[in-house]
Amino acid sequence: MIKAKPTLVRTYLNTHTSAHPTPTFPCSHPPVTNVRSAFFRPSAQLRKPVSTLSIPGSMKTPCAGNRETVSAACTEEAGIALVGVHSEYPRYMEERGLGGGVCKGPGTIQGGPGQKHKPNVGYRLGRRKALFEKRKRISDYALVMGMFGIIVMVIENELSSAGVYTKASFYSTALKTLISVSTVILLGLIVAYHALEVQLFMIDNCADDWRIAMTWQRMSQIALELLICAVHPIPGQYYFLWTTKLANKNKAIGGELVPYDVALSLPMFLRLYLICRVMLLHSKLFTDASSRSIGALNRINFNTRFVLKTLMTICPGTVLLVFMVSLWIIASWTLRQCERFHDEEHANLLNSMWLTAITFLCVGYGDIVPNTYCGRGITLTCGMVGAGCTALLVAVVSRKLELTRAEKHVHNFMMDTQLTKRLKNAAANVLRETWLIYKHTRLVKRVNPGRVRTHQRKFLLAIYALRKVKMDQRKLMDNANTITDMAKTQNTVYEIVSDMSTRQDTLEERITSLEDKLTSLQTQIENLPEVLTRCLTQHQERVDQRRNFLHPDAAATGSSSGLPTPAPPLGSPLMLPHSRVLPPASNTFPRPPPPPPPPPFQHK
Repeated sequence: MIKAKPTLVRTYLNTHTSAHPTPTFPCSHPPVTNVRSAFFRPSAQLRKPVSTLSIPGSMKTPCAGNRETVSAACTEEAGIALVGVHSEYPRYMEERGLGGGVCKGPGTIQGGPGQKHKPNVGYRLGRRKALFEKRKRISDYALVMGMFGIIVMVIENELSSAGVYTKASFYSTALKTLISVSTVILLGLIVAYHALEVQLFMIDNCADDWRIAMTWQRMSQIALELLICAVHPIPGQYYFLWTTKLANKNKAIGGELVPYDVALSLPMFLRLYLICRVMLLHSKLFTDASSRSIGALNRINFNTRFVLKTLMTICPGTVLLVFMVSLWIIASWTLRQCERFHDEEHANLLNSMWLTAITFLCVGYGDIVPNTYCGRGITLTCGMVGAGCTALLVAVVSRKLELTRAEKHVHNFMMDTQLTKRLKNAAANVLRETWLIYKHTRLVKRVNPGRVRTHQRKFLLAIYALRKVKMDQRKLMDNANTITDMAKTQNTVYEIVSDMSTRQDTLEERITSLEDKLTSLQTQIENLPEVLTRCLTQHQERVDQRRNFLHPDAAATGSSSGLPTPAPPLGSPLMLPHSRVLPPASNTFPRPPPPPPPPPFQHK
């Protein structure tokens, strides 16, 4: 419970009315004109959140307040609307009863009626999740109401066609009224579903006006769905004259009074499109956030077609079986409803099922034919759908009969083993027949031509068998090469790439070390002139010191005259520190002559 002290209020009023007549708020909200009314609100309107631990961090926008001074500054919202930034939404958590501790709209501070705020990221995420769940529930309710209306319609038509009651009876009127009530509820659910779709569009695109989401495509879809779901048999007894040419009765033209319920009942089966919507909303691919993220990164739209493709990949046989059986039953019943008023053969449901089956399988015996255009349209639709289902069934069966990769490896191994044995046997037969031909022509005293021709014939057959086995082996190797082992190829490529990466890293390290050495070498070369200059200077100083030590008189004369010591001429050799300086030629003694060379060695 927050209570403002009168002293604080007076201090705040005196400070802001004298120095700052119109205070500026960092939240870009209009200033609060009546501060006393703002501070002295009823305590029931100032609520604290139930728990701040369950509120996401992006949804916590606390106002900076002080016990001595009241500041209206708060953190700016993270989500900025791209379409219409001037409107304001109530916070999602405030709608759920967890409000409080946030900056509000104009004229309100921390609670109060009519509080609004710009939506941030936390608001949009929470609101979007709630709308997803609500949309799923409404879709489920719509499917239940649609199926309920279809079942009641079938029961009413069957009971009236069986003669249990007439169309004018109370029971027929009650059932049709029940169908009408379920249709009205279904239409309301359809409108609510699309209203949730518009709200999701506004949250996803940060729009503030629902009319932005109402495109021509969306309005056309809503109108079409409402039209499909609104068709149903109305209570009452209404008939029309249906005239058609009877093919089974020598093409005679016959007319019958048919109730309007037939024309209004058949379109009710179009409500079954709600099954696809429920499958989409309950699919794990659609509800899983990680799957939706991966799909968004790969630019895949999660719609009904994608879900059906995944089901056909996972369990194609089950999907085809359910679809074909459902279509067979629905088409048979609708065909019976169209034809039973003109032909007694179609009054039996089994005959209609027979006609639908032979049309679906593209057989068409012609023993039973439809008379009305309604029946002909149903059979034509069954024929086209049956052709597609037959193609899908052939594809599914061929896929099931195909060997898997492991089975192909085992089959190739077994065939290779058998062909190797056959090759050995064929080679042994060739050698045996060769030996027998040689035996009966070279190792016997008397040659038997008949036996020789027999072994020659067997020799040629053995050669043909050997060639055939080799050809079979070549074909098996070709088939084995066409079977791409993706795992093995992937491992090989991975090893090659890893080896290349390792070599590249080694090469980069060597290049880096070489660059370092070249840099150090360049630095040493740049410092070489300075080092040479310093060394020559030191050497010259040492030479001067040695000369001064050996010739003090010349050094004294040079120093007294003030002239620098002359440098040695260019032609003279440099005097190194370890070299000896000889005295002048006048003070030196003559060198002794070199000893004579030894006599040459003589052999005795």
